[in-house]
Amino acid sequence: MTEDERQLDLLAVFHFALAGVTALIGLFPVIHIVLGMQMVAGRLQDGAPPPPWVGWAFIGMGIVFILFAWVMAGLTAACGYMLKRRRARTFCVVAAAIECLNMPFGTVLGILTLIALNRLSVIGLFENATPPPA
Repeated sequence: MTEDERQLDLLAVFHFALAGVTALIGLFPVIHIVLGMQMVAGRLQDGAPPPPWVGWAFIGMGIVFILFAWVMAGLTAACGYMLKRRRARTFCVVAAAIECLNMPFGTVLGILTLIALNRLSVIGLFENATPPPA
């Protein structure tokens, strides 16, 4: 196993770890969804209840954030899988660039992945990869 292959395998492991952490952190807005449901149902009664649109805004933003986090986690996991298989280099480059939005760990991982994927020896690994056994 060459140094490039070891680095790609290590990057793949870090991608899987970051995907898990991103998916877990993506569950935090469940609190906002529950709070929004309580607002819509009128169960928060400290004087005048808030208008229903406030509760729906809480619910909508919570759902949007959860979906965004899970899409990012899926993209990161797919990139790790492709790195491990030495497939779809262009997909990995695009995914690594998008991962830079996930600060701070995604930024570091994305930059390191971009650096690794742009080396000529690594490009050769992706071009000469043999198909996996059936």
